Amino acid sequence: MDFTDLTFDYCKGLPKEKKYNLIDQVNRSSCSIPSYIAEGSGKRTSLHFAEFLSTSLTSSYEAETQLLICERRNYGNKEKLNQCLELVAELQRMIFSFREYILNEDNKS
Repeated sequence: MDFTDLTFDYCKGLPKEKKYNLIDQVNRSSCSIPSYIAEGSGKRTSLHFAEFLSTSLTSSYEAETQLLICERRNYGNKEKLNQCLELVAELQRMIFSFREYILNEDNKS
């Protein structure tokens, strides 16, 4: 959720004419990351939870791509953008590792 807060803050500095495409896309994908993790945590099986972690990971790559587009277009505050990109990379590593842990634990059973 820290990433979501950070991206929302970053998007406040983007050009207003990007509101209905790029800004909305960044905000939606950044919200999807913790939402899928939360939704998956309520599932009955580890395998099902791992599927939601995969979807969360996919959303993180979508958010990263949108942020890289902002970088290429020189949109917004560079420092905030770099913070977003660093945090999304960390999230990707964490989600991937967590998903692998869950899948490996499920295989041990």
